[in-house]
Amino acid sequence: MIAFVSGPVAALAPDAAVVEVGGIGMAVQCAPNTLSTLRVGQQTKLATSLVVREDSLTLYGFADDDERQTFELLQTASGVGPRLAQAMLAVHSPDALRRAVATGDEKALTAVPGIGKKGAQKLLLEYKDRLGEPLGTGGPAIGKAVTAGWHDQLHAALIGLGYATREADEAVAVVTPQAEAMESPQVGQLLKAALQTLNRTR
Repeated sequence: MIAFVSGPVAALAPDAAVVEVGGIGMAVQCAPNTLSTLRVGQQTKLATSLVVREDSLTLYGFADDDERQTFELLQTASGVGPRLAQAMLAVHSPDALRRAVATGDEKALTAVPGIGKKGAQKLLLEYKDRLGEPLGTGGPAIGKAVTAGWHDQLHAALIGLGYATREADEAVAVVTPQAEAMESPQVGQLLKAALQTLNRTR
């Protein structure tokens, strides 16, 4: 297993980063909140989880070990693959997910693209004894402060989660006043607000 990758960021895409490790470019699938903290040319260290399929080897990257462990635990539920697990971590921090499960918060799970009411109810039951208790180290907001380029990062994150360009444009427009009111716009907070807007319009 590849537990982490460390090196300069060689390239960034809406859903992935390329990290140079020993002269080799490692493509790492990342959630928008993790990508928002990376800059091309800067050193980074990402906790990773290797997902092996018959026709592919995919490396998923995370800001820390807690995210990686939560990603792997999320996939122990029936019907949850790496893409859905990553989408859950794009919307909620690990502790916010633990809090949602502990309190039976269906709305928190249905805020994730691809999870409906029945799916949320099933997942709450399956995760009840798996995710553990919330650590209480912060609220549901995730992502480090990003002062520049939040608009493009948020738009790319929504596209990466499967929304149409028009939907992403509209959601970004709705949360723009909220972003402008922040001293340091946080992509994680804005993504959550945008997803809530999109869920209301569907």
